[in-house]
Amino acid sequence: MATKKKSKFSKEQYLKWYEDMLLMRKTEEKAGQLYVQQKFGGFCHLYIGQEAVVAGAVSATKEGDKHITAYRDHAHPIAMGIHPKYMMAELYGKTTGLVKGKGGSMHMFSKEKNLMGGHGIVGAQIPLGAGIAFAEKYNETDNVTICSMGDGAVRQGALHETFNMAMLWELPVVFLIENNNYAMGTSVERTSNVTDLSELGESYDMPALAVDGMSVEEVHNAIEKAAEHARSGKGPYLLEIRTYRYKGHSMSDPAKYRSKEEVEEYKSKDPVSVVLDIIEKKKYATEKQIKEIQDKVKETVNEAVKFAEESPAPKPEELYEDVYMQEDYPYIRDNKY
Repeated sequence: MATKKKSKFSKEQYLKWYEDMLLMRKTEEKAGQLYVQQKFGGFCHLYIGQEAVVAGAVSATKEGDKHITAYRDHAHPIAMGIHPKYMMAELYGKTTGLVKGKGGSMHMFSKEKNLMGGHGIVGAQIPLGAGIAFAEKYNETDNVTICSMGDGAVRQGALHETFNMAMLWELPVVFLIENNNYAMGTSVERTSNVTDLSELGESYDMPALAVDGMSVEEVHNAIEKAAEHARSGKGPYLLEIRTYRYKGHSMSDPAKYRSKEEVEEYKSKDPVSVVLDIIEKKKYATEKQIKEIQDKVKETVNEAVKFAEESPAPKPEELYEDVYMQEDYPYIRDNKY
């Protein structure tokens, strides 16, 4: 008689994934509404649809591991345990934001949680991620760096320079390609004859794997395997995580380059809904308990908006603070002109 294979993931893990991903989703939906209302400006790139990637990345890594990503970075601090009010305040450019309102949507950092930032220049985080991993190896820690990028960023020359050096020096870094099929509005098929992005590491003998990015379990398993490889001194690992964004590249993108049918197909695999289905089928929570989680998330999002609205804006003189790490930097001079 065949026996059912027991899941390696606990009830507590599924409930945490659901609450965290739902909080990411609802926070960003609210951020999109606020952006349309012109509550804050600048660019705004939403992560809606891709939540399983960062949720799985965080659950599969340990405290001390570093995370660095591109500018689609609103969900990352939430996944790493930071209250969304600090991310929301950063969107608003308020002093209570993650980087005192000086970074905005594309530059979320947290030294305390080892979030090494969202980065606005396409592909800029790739060599930086390898540099952070180099520092970990130099300091003889057992920490791994998770370096995330979009499918568009892999066309940057810096990726190849980084892959070469990272393999040569056997750096403890896991490169994540969050392949959401479209670099801005250009499909992967129109940018290269190599559409299996997991093959990009082959020239450097970098082990690689393609992963279902709509499944938080698959993401967790792949990153756990890759991180163990990197942590053990064997060098980098490449993961192509195949995911999808439900919104446009940014809030200014109507996403007319794809069909409604395609979007609906991916929405049928929605990572938040899939985890909720598992919770319900396995009876990990009652309807009342699920409603409590949903109400808690709604309350947290409302709290985040209130916090951002009521927080103070930076004073003009704060422009000159946090520019130099070294307080007695010898080349500072007053500009009287």
